[in-house]
Amino acid sequence: MFVRHALPGERVTALVTEDRGGAFCRADAVTVHTPSPDRTAPPCPYAGPGRCGGCDWQHATPAAQRRIKAAVVREQLERLGGLTAAEIDALGFGAASEVEELPGGPLGWRTRVQFAVDRNGVAGLRRHRSHEVIPVESCPIAVPAVNEVGVTALPWPGVAAVEVVASSDGDRAVVVTPQEGAGRVTPPALPDGVAVLDAGGRPPARPVQGHARVREHAADRTWLVHADGFWQVHPAAAQTLVDAVRDALAPQPGESLLDLYSGAGLFAGALAPLVGPDGTVVTIESGRSAVGDARRNLRDLPQVRIEQGRVEVVLRRLGLGSVDLVVLDPTRSGAGTAVVREVAALRPRAVAYVACDPAALGRDVRTFGELDYRLAALRAFDAFPMTHHVECVATLVRS
Repeated sequence: MFVRHALPGERVTALVTEDRGGAFCRADAVTVHTPSPDRTAPPCPYAGPGRCGGCDWQHATPAAQRRIKAAVVREQLERLGGLTAAEIDALGFGAASEVEELPGGPLGWRTRVQFAVDRNGVAGLRRHRSHEVIPVESCPIAVPAVNEVGVTALPWPGVAAVEVVASSDGDRAVVVTPQEGAGRVTPPALPDGVAVLDAGGRPPARPVQGHARVREHAADRTWLVHADGFWQVHPAAAQTLVDAVRDALAPQPGESLLDLYSGAGLFAGALAPLVGPDGTVVTIESGRSAVGDARRNLRDLPQVRIEQGRVEVVLRRLGLGSVDLVVLDPTRSGAGTAVVREVAALRPRAVAYVACDPAALGRDVRTFGELDYRLAALRAFDAFPMTHHVECVATLVRS
C-alpha cells in the first residue's frame, strides 16, 4: 500500500483511494495518530489528502525530504542496479546521506507551471490522480514572476491548459493549449511583455503575441529555447548540472565528446570550449524544435556537429567507432538497453549520466555493468523541492 501524506515511522488512519486488484493499493493518510518528528505544517493551503496533486511532501521538513530522496536513490540502485549497499557506501552516498540542496529554498523555485482549465474556463491545478481542476489563487512553489502573470484570475474559455514560463533572463510567456476543435487562441488581457503561444498544432507552439523563444542563462552563455521546449525548471539546476557533468568528465583539449538527448545544447555548449578547437562534439536530439534551438545556440562553436533523430538510430548511422566522453541526458524512461549497448561499444573513458528517475538510472547502471562499465561516482540534487522527483548525475567508467 502506497500512502501519501504520511512519513516513515508514523501511525495513521489511511483511506484507500485505489485498489489494483490485490497487486497494490494507493491511499491517503487522513488522520495522523503518531506523527514523525520530521512532520511540519504544509506551507500551501492546497496541499493535503484529496487536494492538489503537484506536491508530494509539503508535510515533511526540507531536510527530511532530502534524506528520503537519497534513500530512494539507494534503494533503486540496489534493487534495479544490482549494487550492494557497501558499493553505494563507497561512493560516499551512505545510508544517512541527503541529496544536495540547491540555492533558493523549498518554495518559489519553479519557473514553468502548467495550469489545467476546467469546462467553465477556470484555470487551476489538478487533484491528485484526477482530471478534476482545483481553482487556486497562486502556486507557492512557483517563482513570483509566474504567479504575477495572474492566469488563475483570468477566464480561459475553449482552453484545455495554460503553461506559464518565466525564464532566468526575465522573459515571460504563456503557452495555451486549446480544447480540440476550439480554433484560434484569443488570450485575455495579460501583463505587458508576456508572450502568448498557441500549442494547438504540431510542436513548436505558434507565437500569437511576442516571441516564440525565451532566454535562459547558464554556463556563461545565453540560450534561446522555445517557450514550450525543455529547460530545467529550477533556476539553479542548469548551472548545477553543468558543473557536475564537467567535474565528472574532466574534458581535455582534443578529446571527442558525444552529447545524447542534447536538447537545446546546454552540455555541448558548456563542454565544447574545454575540448577546444582540436576536439569534436557530436550532439544527437530527436526533437525538431530543440535541434533548431541548438543550431542557434551553438553556431559560434565550429567543433560542434548537430544531428537530429532517435539516438540509437543516429548512432548506428554515424558509425563513430570510438569516442572519449559521453553525456547521457535521457527522458524519464531512461536510455534503455539499446542505447547503453551502443554507447558502451564506443568505449568512452567516462560517461556522465544525467537522470531524472532513479529507477531508470538503476536499470541502465545494471546494463552498463554487464558491459564492463562501473558506477564510479554519484551525486543527487534536490532540483524539485516538495515533490518526490530527484535529479542524479552518475559517472560510469570502464571496469
